[in-house]
Parts: sequence; C-alpha cells; structure tokens
Amino acid sequence: MNTENSIQEAMFREMREKSIFEQAQQYALQYLEQVYDRNVFPTEKALLDLNHFEEGMPEASTDAASVISLLNQYGSPATTTILGGRYFGFVNGSAVPAGLAAKNLATYWDQNTAMQVISPISAKLESVVENWLKELFGLPGRTVAGFVSGTSSANFCGLAAARYRLLKRMGWDINEQGLFDAPKIRVVAGKQAHSTILKAIGLLGFGKNNVEWVESDEQGRIRPDLIPDLDDKTLLILQAGNVNSGSFDAFDEICERANQAGAWVHIDGAFGLWAEAVESLKYLTKGIHKANSWAVDGHKTLNTPYDCGIVLCEDKEAMVAALHMSGSYIILSEERDGMLYTPEMSRRARIIELWATMKYLGKAGIARMVENMHDRSVQFANAVRAIKGFEVLNEVVFNQVLVCCASDEITVKTMERIQALRECWVGGSSWHGRKVIRVSICSWATTPEDVRRSVASFEQALKEVSGETR
Repeated sequence: MNTENSIQEAMFREMREKSIFEQAQQYALQYLEQVYDRNVFPTEKALLDLNHFEEGMPEASTDAASVISLLNQYGSPATTTILGGRYFGFVNGSAVPAGLAAKNLATYWDQNTAMQVISPISAKLESVVENWLKELFGLPGRTVAGFVSGTSSANFCGLAAARYRLLKRMGWDINEQGLFDAPKIRVVAGKQAHSTILKAIGLLGFGKNNVEWVESDEQGRIRPDLIPDLDDKTLLILQAGNVNSGSFDAFDEICERANQAGAWVHIDGAFGLWAEAVESLKYLTKGIHKANSWAVDGHKTLNTPYDCGIVLCEDKEAMVAALHMSGSYIILSEERDGMLYTPEMSRRARIIELWATMKYLGKAGIARMVENMHDRSVQFANAVRAIKGFEVLNEVVFNQVLVCCASDEITVKTMERIQALRECWVGGSSWHGRKVIRVSICSWATTPEDVRRSVASFEQALKEVSGETR
C-alpha cells in the first residue's frame, strides 16, 4: 500500500463491508458445532501446526481476511475445549451461552470501564451486579465490588484494603508514608492457602516468612483450635474451596472470634463462594457474611466467559484508598466509577457478560447449575472408586475429586495416559505426600454421560499402564 492513508482507508472499507466480521462469526459458529465432540486437548499435529505462527514482524500490512483465516486454520485446532463438558483441569469453568453471546456483542462495543463518563453502560451494569452479588452471597449492604481479571487480582485487592485499614488504625497512612518503618501487621493463614494468596502477600510487602502459618486438617481446612490469639492488628485469611479437596473453612466459628478481636478477615472463595447460592450446600459457607473482604471468580463456577474476577469489601473507604489514583484529567461522576475499586484504570468491559450470565440464570438457575457440578462430582467419585486400582482421597463436598493409584509412579503414568487419550483432560497435584489426579468439575455442560465416558477413559488408562508395569 503506497498512499499515506491507505491503511486507514482499508480499515474504513472493512468496517463498511463487514465481511471479515461475518467470516470470523462463521468460524466461531463452526467451532461451537463440534466443541462437544472433538478431542478435549489438541492433537500432536495441531500443536505442531502452531509453528505456522512463527515469523518475523511483517514489514507491510496483511490482508484482513487472510489474517482471520490463518488464525482459524491453525488456532482453532490448538484450543482446549474448556467450553465442553469433559475438561476437568485447573478449576476452569465453561461459559453460559448467553454470556458468550453478550461477550460477542461487547467486543463490538469495545468499552473501557474506567469511569462512568467513558462507558455509562458499564458503570450501570457494575452497579446493578454489585447489588445482585450482595444479595446472592448475603453480604452487608455497605459492601462494594471491584470487577477484575480473576481471583489472583481480587485477592490482591482485598489484602490491600486490609493493609490500608489495619495500618490506618495504628495511625499510619500507607499511601503517604509507605512501608518503610510502618507498624507490623500480623498475617495469619492456613498452610493450605492458595498460591495466589502467597503471591498477594509478596506483592504487598508482607513477606511469606512473616506469616503465622496454621496447620490444616486432613481435608485442608484451617484448624480453628490452632489459630493463635487474634487482635486488631491481624489479617486472617480463610478459604472457601480448597484447590485440591474443595473443603471449606469453618467461617462462622472463626469469623465470630476474629470479629470480637477486631481482626480483618479475608476469604479466598475463587470457586467455592458460589456454594452460598445452593440451599443444600449453604452449610459450607455459613458465616461468610462476617468477613471483611472476599475474592471470587465469575469464570469458574458461575461459568462466565474469560476473564472475570470479583473483589468484594465491606469497607468502601479502605478499598478505594488502597486502590486509589488521581490525575488532573480524571472526571469522576456522582455515579459509579469502576476504577476506584480496581488496580487498573483501563479495563475490558467484562461486566457485560457477567451481567448477562446472572440475568439469564437468575438465582434458581445459578443454584441448579452449581448443584449439578456437585452432583457430577459425586457421580465421578463413586464411579472411579468402584474400579479396582483407584482410590478417592478426599470428601467430595463440592466439585473436587482427588484420585490416586497404588503408587505415585502408576498415578502419574495413568494421568499422562488419560491426557494422551484426549477423551477428557485432568491435571495432577500432591495431597498429603501422595501424587494425585485432580478432577475439577466446573462446567454447566458436564452431563452424566460425560462422567461415564471420562471414567471409562480412567479405567482404560489404568489397564494400559498396569500392563506396561507388569
């Protein structure tokens, strides 16, 4: 292209003709047509074909249709079918159809959710969903929400708010005075805390070695009897859904004690907080309303499209102060400005698909979807337990199943064979010194038949491995 404005002219033409959008939409719909039947993990050929993307930065512009075609030809086969019903890795959720459609629409809107003046629709939906979440989780009316990329960021935000408030009580303004010479905050957490908690602790300057680590029980729950005396200088971190066992800490008992001492309680509820929406599972989350901050994902149990995380905090002043920013160009509104509740200023409008997902499902739909995940987990555990050579190590209280074989070697080889069969996908972990296969059922699309097919794959893999090791 040889004229100065040729690239601009080309893009205006593409916007007018819309053929590349229709092309991408056609590819997307074709993908949806086969997503429930294809291999859960890419084939070796698909992985090898990713080398087609290896090239130097193009000197000139490329035809838009060929860009989209290349992406579909070699990109689509190299995706994992997280959307389907047999991807059980890393507590990854699928996506509710209404949420996917809303995300598609939101992509064309291309909104930045920093301030109400930039995106009125985003500000309104954030305000609405904030109220819905407070109602669904039974949280105090004063609670505010920040919509972030995931629980990694949400945990950081919650702990940052705690740091601000605890230091402020001691007469120290972290924003003005910094960390040097600041009074010490006590951090108390269970030894089974998730790695994102450790990351937040490091980023906020608490230091892993300064944490008062508390032993956990056989299911990974923090032991209330071993929690040290708490005070108003303490940040206590609890967990709703152990990443391995799915267990929940005893919130009601522990939070009551923390409240009396004036400690700040943060709950990491990445996938487990949604148990509060299910009548038969609410016993797991009893007392969560007594905490001060909470972190939860939309893209796990709620099955919003990626990415979607939420931080909730009952102390608005602490939240805003911890995450504040200023600038002469910033125009704050009398309504909601989302950047006040998140580390970022510019953010993708993930609130659009979160609103659509919650609007579509409603309380009853969320409850049934989450309950189905639990039901399928129990089915999986019972079925695999019935196969000689497999053992389930955890109490299946939510959506996690830990499976092992007679030895670590057989467990690892069986898991690798399951992955190679591509009927389902599972990851590995360690649990009380043993290698385990971790099954995380976190998709609305997982059916009883999906479980049967996956368990059959487990059985086939074990037979093949057992034959090799004889």
